[in-house]
Amino acid sequence: MEPNEPTNGGAALIRALELEGVEVIFGLPGGAILPVYDPIIESSIRHVLVRHEQGAGHMAEGYAHVTGKPGVCMVTSGPAATNVVTPLADAYLDSVPMVCITGQVPYAAIGTDAFQECDTTGITMSITKHNYLVSDARDIPRIVREAFHIATTGRPGPVLIDVPKDIVDPTNPRSALDWYWPTDEEVIAGLPGYRPTTKGHPRKIKEAAEMILAAERPVIYAGGGILKARAAEALKELAELTGIHVVTTLMARGAFPDDHELCLGMPGMHGNYTAVMSFQETDLLITLGARFDDRVTGKLDEFASKAKVIHADIDPAELGKNRAPDVPIVGDARLVIEEIVSAIRSLLESGRTQADTSAWKQTISGWQEKHPLHYDQHVPGERLKPQFVLETLRDNTPSDTIVCSGVGQHQMWTSQYWHFNHPYTWVNSGGLGTMGFSVPAAIGAKAAFPDRMVWAIDGDGCFQMTAQELVTATVEKIPVKIAILNNSYLGMVRQWQEMFYDERYSEVFLSQDVPDYKMWAESMGCAGFRVDSPEEVLPTIQKANEINDRPVVIDFRTDAAEKVFPMVASGKSNSEVMVHPSQVAGIGEF
Repeated sequence: MEPNEPTNGGAALIRALELEGVEVIFGLPGGAILPVYDPIIESSIRHVLVRHEQGAGHMAEGYAHVTGKPGVCMVTSGPAATNVVTPLADAYLDSVPMVCITGQVPYAAIGTDAFQECDTTGITMSITKHNYLVSDARDIPRIVREAFHIATTGRPGPVLIDVPKDIVDPTNPRSALDWYWPTDEEVIAGLPGYRPTTKGHPRKIKEAAEMILAAERPVIYAGGGILKARAAEALKELAELTGIHVVTTLMARGAFPDDHELCLGMPGMHGNYTAVMSFQETDLLITLGARFDDRVTGKLDEFASKAKVIHADIDPAELGKNRAPDVPIVGDARLVIEEIVSAIRSLLESGRTQADTSAWKQTISGWQEKHPLHYDQHVPGERLKPQFVLETLRDNTPSDTIVCSGVGQHQMWTSQYWHFNHPYTWVNSGGLGTMGFSVPAAIGAKAAFPDRMVWAIDGDGCFQMTAQELVTATVEKIPVKIAILNNSYLGMVRQWQEMFYDERYSEVFLSQDVPDYKMWAESMGCAGFRVDSPEEVLPTIQKANEINDRPVVIDFRTDAAEKVFPMVASGKSNSEVMVHPSQVAGIGEF
């Protein structure tokens, strides 16, 4: 399409997506968005036809998680738009770059309660980084450029473009425009109030470096912002330069290798004991791209109460939101870490020495020895231990396998027991905690990297919410692999009811027999397996790994009584962390 060439809104929208480098769109057509679907036929962009609009949003998220590029989904108006509200909220809370295009009723009909009309921009205003209602076809190239710029710069997030049908319909005069493509300078000039700060303030960088060298019990609190900023290598350099241990939040798993001697793993409500206690006893919390989420902090006023805080984040609104930092730094995590490393090197070269942290390292080593992750082994005649299934799967897949999870016990066990030694191999719903996330997210990840192995770890409750997207995976030839840890319950809710509601199990039992997951999988064109005994686990996983021409679903029948430990009860201090009953005797020795 040449500059000033006459075109229409629908063709311009698809051309704009092509110029933004979009390779795949996840979507489902309908009346209001039909004019945009017509030019897709001639487009280089691959379209993946989903079975539910929520699936389109989560696939776009999965794609974005593993590539760092914005995922794109496109749906029609009304109920289709409301069906992507959950993925938009999910992406917003987890800072996932995403561009969502929704159809809308003709511009003149907006506000008349027309068929399949809803106030999409109003509904999504609080769960998008920005949104647009297109009122003039001539704005489409500019709006698309701005949307991708906003979604991918600063703190990433979802941007929505709501497009009235007449604006993109080639038969309507309102759709006519002369093609143009804005330059980077024009895009930036068109967003005068949007100037994300990327470099840290030099004085604050120096203060942070001095504080790090002075700390006797320091720990790095690495959040998902490390991955968003492509800062994994910089983080490793900082940790190795200073010898400081690193705690990786649920959203940062893989940002620092689990097999590294300085890695402490995941903190928080179901974090490992050492990670949790390192926060409670540290004298300096070096917070990088994390937001002091309640699932990490527990009772906020008792979280890391002995610590000074360095907090670096691209979003200035996060600084002081939950915990007042002693050294606040606004900036891109990678650039800030590189600046801190440079400042530390300069101080060391000038003769400054680092405080003795040997006693702290011994304390950490003691915690690790006394309170490793633990579960009781399988008892003959009982259902499988979910941790055993995960360990077997982990040990029999490539180290760079992409692992997606739903939300609940299986999510926590996966984060605990999988070894994440590569960044961008862990895809999950953190902030919103969206059940049903993993199957479509895995499809999006596999669409991005068709040559990589992608496993979704799901629970039976989560699986039933979005399993229909395996039809999409089969038809579109996206051979993901699904491991269902099937305990016949809403497991995390059951755990809470057992521990805090006197074992009053209200509405958490699903069914031991319905559905038949093997048959269901096969009806969707997948290879289906059911595993009941430990002896079957490894051979079935090996069979699944050899199947690459269609999706695979394994129904692992797991123990409903198994609980996730360690655990910090809601509203409690992290110092009150509950470990596995077999380890209770060791609490308080350090």
